Amino acid sequence: MSSDKFFFRQAENIDFDKIFELYQRVSKKIGGLARVEPEITASYIQNFMQKSAQNGVQFVISSTNNEAIIGDIHCYRPEAGVFGHIFSDLTIAIDPDYQGKGLGKLLFQTLLDYIVQNRKDILRVELIARESNIKAIKMYENLGFSTEGRLERRIKNSDGTFEADIPMAWFNPNFNKEPK
Repeated sequence: MSSDKFFFRQAENIDFDKIFELYQRVSKKIGGLARVEPEITASYIQNFMQKSAQNGVQFVISSTNNEAIIGDIHCYRPEAGVFGHIFSDLTIAIDPDYQGKGLGKLLFQTLLDYIVQNRKDILRVELIARESNIKAIKMYENLGFSTEGRLERRIKNSDGTFEADIPMAWFNPNFNKEPK
């Protein structure tokens, strides 16, 4: 998928440095990610890129000239076999300079369309959103995610206050119950 200014594609190993830079930029904005800036390490990026490549999927948004990556979304299967029908640990990061332009929604739709068309072995996609991120929760609901509860006082904010995490799930309408 592409637009006049942006190109949506699967991530590649050569994107590592640009994805690392993206997560560093996003982590500077409070609430942009669950991790704060010092927690964005090369090993963190390497870990989720490797898991996404082996047992999941990862898409990025780049400028058409491919100079910068301005968005990333990834998810992957948990290790336990009983969860083989699930993509979890879903994370999305959009460069703060490009937020509010609909790119996150387009990136999510790219991911979900890919799963519907290519991953009939995946029934469910899971994510968790902090309760104060009302805009994101509404977007997830508009994409077909359902709220599955509240994890009370799960997030400790930098000011010492607590808030709930909201677990949500989306179900693949093309899930094939028959094993490969």
